[in-house]
Amino acid sequence: MLALPVAAHDLITAESAQAYLEATERLGQVIDSSGAAAARARAQVELGQMLDEIRELLNRDLDAHGRVQGLPSSFLMSELAARGTPLAFSGARNRFGANLQYYREALELAPTGPAAADAMFGLLQGHFYDSFSADPLRPEGQDAGQLATQIRIAEAYLERYPRHAGREEVRFILAIHYLQATRAAGDAGAKEDAIRQAQRATAGFLRDYPDSLRAAALAQLLENVAGVE
Repeated sequence: MLALPVAAHDLITAESAQAYLEATERLGQVIDSSGAAAARARAQVELGQMLDEIRELLNRDLDAHGRVQGLPSSFLMSELAARGTPLAFSGARNRFGANLQYYREALELAPTGPAAADAMFGLLQGHFYDSFSADPLRPEGQDAGQLATQIRIAEAYLERYPRHAGREEVRFILAIHYLQATRAAGDAGAKEDAIRQAQRATAGFLRDYPDSLRAAALAQLLENVAGVE
């Protein structure tokens, strides 16, 4: 592994690839152990976060070059797959996706444990940004059931974890999910309820995060859906 040549532009080096594989081995041992559920849940979350970190680096390669660059990156991908922890990949989009199963498994192990907030955040963030290419109001392949699940998770996260670092982003994501629900609504009453939820969520976000770059985007999306000035 250490003998692999590394180009100056490689985002993953031989050393970082080795570190990722060592971390995968260590976390896998915890996950497969008979230890406490909370410890195994934390290991699931850390594995999901690490794989998502790797996929961000590989997606930067795809954005810049159209393919993954460098032997260390290729070696890392093949080794992760061989060890039963392959990176999620969409051939249609030519992008690596979020590795959501680890967050789901963490919540199954310890739904209210110390890792639950990070697991819920990972699920919400990963699903949301993978669900659309350009327009968040037109998610691709997200059905009504999935939307309802994401809304439920986001609402529970916000209720349970008022001090978690991802709170601003989850409030933004939830407001957009409410806006998506206006288009997925089966009748006028459900659409009106979703619009009211989106309006309340947007108003609260603008009040609490007036300087956020997300604030203007959210206000514009609400105007597009509800005709709010």
